[in-house]
Amino acid sequence: MSDAPLKGWNHTPSVPIQVSPFFRWPLRPAEMLRWVWNSWFLITEKLIILGIAFASFYWFQPPLSETKTLAFGWIFEMWLRNMVLMSAVAGGLHLYFYTFTKQGQRLKYDPRPLMKNGRQFTLGGQIRDNMFWTLASGVTIWTAYEVLMFWALANGYAPMLTWAANPVWFIALFLLIPVWESFYFYWIHRLLHVPFLYKHVHALHHRNINVGPWSGMSMHPVEHLIYLGTVLIHWVVAAHPVHILFHMQYYTLTAATTHTGFEGLVVKDENRLALGTFHHQMHHRYFECNYGSLEIPWDKLFGSFHDGTVEADARMKERRKRIMGN
Repeated sequence: MSDAPLKGWNHTPSVPIQVSPFFRWPLRPAEMLRWVWNSWFLITEKLIILGIAFASFYWFQPPLSETKTLAFGWIFEMWLRNMVLMSAVAGGLHLYFYTFTKQGQRLKYDPRPLMKNGRQFTLGGQIRDNMFWTLASGVTIWTAYEVLMFWALANGYAPMLTWAANPVWFIALFLLIPVWESFYFYWIHRLLHVPFLYKHVHALHHRNINVGPWSGMSMHPVEHLIYLGTVLIHWVVAAHPVHILFHMQYYTLTAATTHTGFEGLVVKDENRLALGTFHHQMHHRYFECNYGSLEIPWDKLFGSFHDGTVEADARMKERRKRIMGN
């Protein structure tokens, strides 16, 4: 298998891209432990968002006694918190990588700049378009789902998990939420590539052939409803309010971090914080590959996995021809 870099990219990681060692044979326990460690510990997206979730719960979340009755005040408080979070994460990353170009082209996948103009964009430019759909639709629907879940928890319609009742499951659920996300994302993403839904809904997200931090949550409202519906699992799987916050913040804020267009944040000549994956960056350029993530290898199982090699690129081109009927 060739390890030659694909043409047209400024930066590519080592290829072939590997899926989670939990789904590679033979099983290698050391690799599996390393995968979990690298996913969670030291400086990682997951650990940062876990910290944000706990800070949100203790300082910026109305108590369940208040969320038992729907009222403008506490709903607005949650919407404002989410608006600040999304603006800080997506806006901060955009300023760092694109406005002030603090990292230049280092670890940037696509050599091209983001599109300043284009008739395909709602407000005439990629960044304005992305910000509009992220904030006007994304943050609103994100907040609506949180309101639903906290109202349901307060009224006993959704099952509650507490640390006192089950501390092991309380911790385990944080580890399992990203796994559920990987499972859920693949299947709703394949659904969104059904021609009717793609044309009328998902095409809005795919305006972003080259992505930036504001691109991740730039979606049609119908896609936001489907995408953020991930949290409805907690009508069945008991959760504490902090799990709900983590679940929603993980799904929304990592949409911004993984769409930076950069593999990671470089500090003192080292990649200190993993961000965007080449796996998903290829999906935005080539469309009909890599619908899921690397945690659960659905793409490998169903023949849509592009591992970044020249051979895989040739296979995916043939697959696209078949899909397009050429």
